[in-house]
Amino acid sequence: MAVTNQPGSFQPSDFQTGIYDCCDDCGTCCYGMCCYVCLGCSIASDLDECCLCGLSWPIRSVYRTRYNINGSMCSDAIIGMCCPLCLTCQLKRDIDRRKEQGIF
Repeated sequence: MAVTNQPGSFQPSDFQTGIYDCCDDCGTCCYGMCCYVCLGCSIASDLDECCLCGLSWPIRSVYRTRYNINGSMCSDAIIGMCCPLCLTCQLKRDIDRRKEQGIF
């Protein structure tokens, strides 16, 4: 019998909210606007990374890879350069939703 899928693999998906869906979670948006560095540290803590890593676009790439989310390092870098707050808030919203769903 031929193996056609890797064990534990799952279909690619998208982030659960859009990059500009700040109104989906105003608390996270306000948190990011008031203390952007603290939000990044919270993300890094969620992903068991160094606090300094939470604000960089590579952590988004690591997260996308871990959860098989569509995208590329190039798109992560472009979004990170153009709108780092939106990128960071989207990542935190996705983490929080996955925690609520029990898939984090």
